[in-house]
Amino acid sequence: PTMAHSQALLVLENFIGGKFVPCSSYIDSYNPSTGDVYCRVPDSGKEEVEAAVKAAKDAFPIWSSKSPSERSQILNKLADLIERDLEAFAQAESKDQGKTITFARTVDIPRAVHNFRFFASSILHHVTECTEMPTMGCVHYTSRAPVGVAGLISPWNLPLYLLTWKIAPAIACGNTVVAKPSEMTSVTAWMMCKLLEKAGVPPGVVNVVFGTGSKAGEALVCHPDVPLISFTGSTLTAQRITERSAPHCKRLSLELGGKNPAIIFDDADLSQCIPTTVRSSFANQGEICLCTSRIFVQRGIYSEFLKRFVAEAKKWKTGNPSDPTVDVGALISKEHLEKVRNYVKKAQAEGARVLCGEGVDPLALPPGNQKGYFMLPTVIAEVKDESCCMQEEIFGPVTCVVAFDTEEEVITRANGVKYGLAATVWSGNVGRVHRVAHRLQSGLVWTNCWLVRDLNLPFGGMKASGIGREGAKDSYEFFTEVKTITIKH
Repeated sequence: PTMAHSQALLVLENFIGGKFVPCSSYIDSYNPSTGDVYCRVPDSGKEEVEAAVKAAKDAFPIWSSKSPSERSQILNKLADLIERDLEAFAQAESKDQGKTITFARTVDIPRAVHNFRFFASSILHHVTECTEMPTMGCVHYTSRAPVGVAGLISPWNLPLYLLTWKIAPAIACGNTVVAKPSEMTSVTAWMMCKLLEKAGVPPGVVNVVFGTGSKAGEALVCHPDVPLISFTGSTLTAQRITERSAPHCKRLSLELGGKNPAIIFDDADLSQCIPTTVRSSFANQGEICLCTSRIFVQRGIYSEFLKRFVAEAKKWKTGNPSDPTVDVGALISKEHLEKVRNYVKKAQAEGARVLCGEGVDPLALPPGNQKGYFMLPTVIAEVKDESCCMQEEIFGPVTCVVAFDTEEEVITRANGVKYGLAATVWSGNVGRVHRVAHRLQSGLVWTNCWLVRDLNLPFGGMKASGIGREGAKDSYEFFTEVKTITIKH
């Protein structure tokens, strides 16, 4: 690129020890809605991670000795600053990730603000345990202390939302952090760094190192002075993290993929169920680990459901993410779009029917978005349970709809994948709702709704969907070390 061209690009810098630090090499980041390079992201490695870990270690004694209420005030101040700049953050998130401006404004950035406020509050309310042994003349109690430097690795689908869901509890508990956002969506993390000093976060408490998983992520996971890693992303990467961190006995929190079933019984209220299930299939371009991508519909209502579901999916507008009337933005990258399209091709090759979307309906895009990574909401019917489209996480605007007959059968089929993150159940029968919820191998079950979250409660998956839980109590337990103390009097 010419000098003039490269000057127009946004160039990010690592944030280490309270200062922005340039990097010796950079990688290109694309605007998914145009296909153009719009940003240069540091290509950090061992050296940068080393500097960040050192800064975090140096900051730990002072930060960890602050009282919870002091840390709480700082987290609240940071939340206020992000909220003050909500529109700028939303614009950046939409441009960087491809998501619609509406989704960034109403979901991503407000949730990032809420993450800080939530942990600023919850950190004030934890109590430790105590037991007495009168016959032995002993009393036992527990105390909790921060662990040290936390390594936080977050994905590209909900960039600031998922990064702050880790940073907030980590620093609320008194740890210091080295965070590595996805190299594909680093802009909002960099913008947040600009607010840290103003919020009163001491230098070195939050360090952000940008770069790829194989270089920067690997260096962070392998660092002997980072006792704990919290990761959200793919099951494959998690296996790598587990192997690399094993020699150091690190504690891991892994939030991985899902292949989430929606189970729709014939007594479901379709007027609620259909719009919500369209949303749970295609929100954020289907790039949410909680999206439903296997929809099981009881045979009695199967054809009516399908007809109404497809009609509703076709109403969703795909196009320029900055257009407030658009429902579906761009997928994250050219490679990811290709991968998602290949699943649809495989389904067709196996004899499934594509009822709308990819390859069936024309996709009309505005002139500036012709080279963007767009795909229409796609509904596939008559897919076999053993198809890769029903077994693997597609992570795009694609959902499969199949029929079932009995409760017993649908539970077996819903559980018949390696994942177990979330499930939705639609039925007016309260007994059935409880029975089915208990038997699904899933960390979260929503009935007659989707993605209604109380951050107090455990969030996370079973089987290949991860290890550990996040939430008020769970995050506190993960980010602190517990000690049992016995006193004989």
